[in-house]
Amino acid sequence: MKGIANPLQVSRFLQVYDAAAARKGIKVSIGFDFDEYIAITRATPTKGRTYPNFRPDRSPIKSGEGFWILGVDKNDNVALLEAARLYDLSHSNFAEHLQSLKVFFADPALHAHHQDCCTCVAPSAKKITGKVAYLGDRWVRRDLRGQGMSKIMAGLARGVSYAMWAPDFLCALVARQLVEKGVVYGYTHHEPGGSILRLVEEDIVDDDCLVWQTGEELKSLVEGGNELILTS
Repeated sequence: MKGIANPLQVSRFLQVYDAAAARKGIKVSIGFDFDEYIAITRATPTKGRTYPNFRPDRSPIKSGEGFWILGVDKNDNVALLEAARLYDLSHSNFAEHLQSLKVFFADPALHAHHQDCCTCVAPSAKKITGKVAYLGDRWVRRDLRGQGMSKIMAGLARGVSYAMWAPDFLCALVARQLVEKGVVYGYTHHEPGGSILRLVEEDIVDDDCLVWQTGEELKSLVEGGNELILTS
């Protein structure tokens, strides 16, 4: 996506979600050191293991190409987590990046198990190219679920992604049952078969949907003042 983000509009957009989190007693911060992020996630009870694409031991993220969101309650206990990174797919596409396992490992030949595999049959994945922002590893503490926190996280992640990268696409891989329940927010499009994944040493077996929005749709959301509805 071409163009520069309007900082004033981005600030206004992010303020909506920061204020919404504050009303629920959650203080939000943004971080960029993924060693610190992994230390936080590993120390957080009930948070599942972070996938290798956000772990520096398997897929280092260069400065300026990733961020994470942390929300803490009034006792400074971790309440929310999410991570984002940028993939340069100017000479590739998201389907190829998945099937080569480069979404998950910087060097699949070094880090992937010989039985690891990923199949992507979502047709639109081949059209997702250029600067691609990828969101993942979202976690909301159980006592805060069903209170609109996922919408708040979705808004924050989009605002920061747009401000940092103005990407051509923003996407994620999401469990099919979550898409079917309608609890995945902010994505304009979705298709099944985004990632049929097996990572042996990670003990991961997934069959996820691909969800995404274009850079123009993201720009319209952030700069057009079209905030996600924060009613629940």
